[in-house]
Amino acid sequence: MSEIGVKVQGLGKKYHVGLAKSGDFRENFRRKWKHLLGDYVPAEDFWALRDVSFELEEGKAVGIIGKNGAGKSTLLKILSKITEPTEGRVEIIGRVSSLLEVGTGFHPELTGRENIYLNGTILGMSRNEVRSKFDEIVDFSGIEDFLDTPVKRYSSGMSVRLAFSVAAHLEPEVMIIDEVLAVGDADFQKKCIGKMGEVTSSGRTIIFVSHNMGAVQSLCDSGILLADGKIQEMGSVQDCVNKYFENNFLHSNEVPLLERKDREGNGQVKVKNVEVYVNGKKNNAIKTGAEVTFRFGLHHESGFRFKNLKFHVGFNGGFNERLSWCSTDLMDENYSFEQGVDFVDLTIKKFPMNQGRYSLTLYLKTNGAISDWIKEAFLFDVEAGDFYNMARVVDPRQAKVLFDYQMKLGKAED
Repeated sequence: MSEIGVKVQGLGKKYHVGLAKSGDFRENFRRKWKHLLGDYVPAEDFWALRDVSFELEEGKAVGIIGKNGAGKSTLLKILSKITEPTEGRVEIIGRVSSLLEVGTGFHPELTGRENIYLNGTILGMSRNEVRSKFDEIVDFSGIEDFLDTPVKRYSSGMSVRLAFSVAAHLEPEVMIIDEVLAVGDADFQKKCIGKMGEVTSSGRTIIFVSHNMGAVQSLCDSGILLADGKIQEMGSVQDCVNKYFENNFLHSNEVPLLERKDREGNGQVKVKNVEVYVNGKKNNAIKTGAEVTFRFGLHHESGFRFKNLKFHVGFNGGFNERLSWCSTDLMDENYSFEQGVDFVDLTIKKFPMNQGRYSLTLYLKTNGAISDWIKEAFLFDVEAGDFYNMARVVDPRQAKVLFDYQMKLGKAED
């Protein structure tokens, strides 16, 4: 059984919002003067965190997610001992390395080389220990040409490269990483994700905060979802991400689609509802690999003549990022009808999306004009299924969309 590396009990952090007494004479004088003028606003208590408790096993990676203002940064600052909690306690076994913002732990006047040794000393490592890792740190960071340049002359990307490399290679027992990795380029981010995987496999603990749900899912074993300073969901990373997406979708299926006001178009034809058929039967339980039909009911005046009907369906993940789309523009047919049309069916023979929560964006054009355009028109969940008929499912952290493919071995002819 793994040992507990991080233990948090009843953690809370309270701030005073408004004008409060400080140790600065000019600020206190200004506060007193505003009070005499009747403009004084008394300080109010604001709990950035309240009653937060969890345990992390050694060698695990946990993703902490939540909207801006949820309390993520406050929690990391407490874990990093940058600020003290108002209540509760934190127990961490071993050394902690924190990467919370660009240049964390660096002295701007010192060179990159000197800062590597400085960080090692802060972590309690001897000079010989740092020297044994020095070449790996420099090689991973890719800043060898600027190693003897003061850090204050580094770009934000260079600072992040060096800071992460130091944090990952000097072998702390616990690594705490904030959204700072977003500063780096895509190739470096990929290197970082790979390195963090090595860190956890070596028995060290990672606490990772990011708005990049793909990175969180690929790296982390478990998740913690914060909302308004409290834990809203804790457990598998997939459950936390699904809940996070659910919270961030602007709409739900509870509002009748025809009553939605957040749409564009002339309204001559509107999508009024969405029905789902799985393997020929009406059923909202979509499963990866099943035959799925989305039936889009249409609302229009009686006898409306459809000419050059164009219908687009966008499949979106969290934050409305487009994953794929289906469109009549890709079909070599002229969709024109003299009589009314009641619905449009979209059938996908082998549904390729893996376990997760998704939404549909709908775009309808008739007679050369936009009739209806509505984002997040329909939310749906997908259950993991045996897409490849191999008696197993593909981990959604590895792939959100699956391909129906073949692989063959070949040998060049002599």
